[in-house]
Amino acid sequence: MLVAMFLFTANDAIGKWMVATYPVGQLISLRSLAALVVLSFILWRKQGDLWLSLKERPVIQILRIGFVVAEVGCFYAAVRYLPLADVFMFYLASPLFLTVFSVIILKEHVGLRRWVAVLVGLVGVVLVFPPSEDALSAPALIALAGSMSLALMLTLTRMLRRTDGITLITVQTIGVAIFGGVTIPFAWVTPNLMDLSLLCLLGFVATLAHFLMNKSVSVAPSAVVAPFQYTSIVWAIAFGYLVWGDFPTQRALFGAAFIIGAGLIVLYSERKVSNASISRLLKE
Repeated sequence: MLVAMFLFTANDAIGKWMVATYPVGQLISLRSLAALVVLSFILWRKQGDLWLSLKERPVIQILRIGFVVAEVGCFYAAVRYLPLADVFMFYLASPLFLTVFSVIILKEHVGLRRWVAVLVGLVGVVLVFPPSEDALSAPALIALAGSMSLALMLTLTRMLRRTDGITLITVQTIGVAIFGGVTIPFAWVTPNLMDLSLLCLLGFVATLAHFLMNKSVSVAPSAVVAPFQYTSIVWAIAFGYLVWGDFPTQRALFGAAFIIGAGLIVLYSERKVSNASISRLLKE
């Protein structure tokens, strides 16, 4: 999980560098096509299983792809204008939005501890971007929309429990590639060989990071490895400072601590519920 978080953040840092020159649609399209090259070897072994898996709730599958496209597009659109760490701080709030959407969409019961976590996390978001003209700027609102899109995507993923992970990753990658490809005729910048290599590297690194993250949760309980996702903010701050000279304010760092703390409260609550469920099953 630690290596996956480093790769995800390095991938996003390369993306921030590239999006200063290349349109978002072109960037995410080439990134996704490169990822599909890697995934094609796995799909070749699976053969017809991919399309068979997609028969589970096709409308939910399509909606999920839409939110994946929105999340990726919003991230690169926001990071074009905001420091990498600032965008990451918004995305750290995604588990809190996920809690809210779990109640609204999935009708899940959420205890007092998780609602407290949501409130603490929202305080953190306000600290990161206090109410002001800057907080209501388009890039900040785009980052917030991306964080909410990620939470909605994860909410819909919970509704597709019978669809395996490789299928979900492949379908969402195809969706992003198609969306980005549609925009290319309207906004295209011909890359040189070095930049083309970096754009393709985005896809390879992201795919490897996904596999490492999936592997981590397959060999250890989610509650054990999930907190390590928060190391991404450390790498985001490091890349932002070393490459662009950006460093979050003390207020923003304090807000990030609130968001991380809220996320850990949620993880702790879910772990207690999971342990209680296991104990009941053993007694039965």
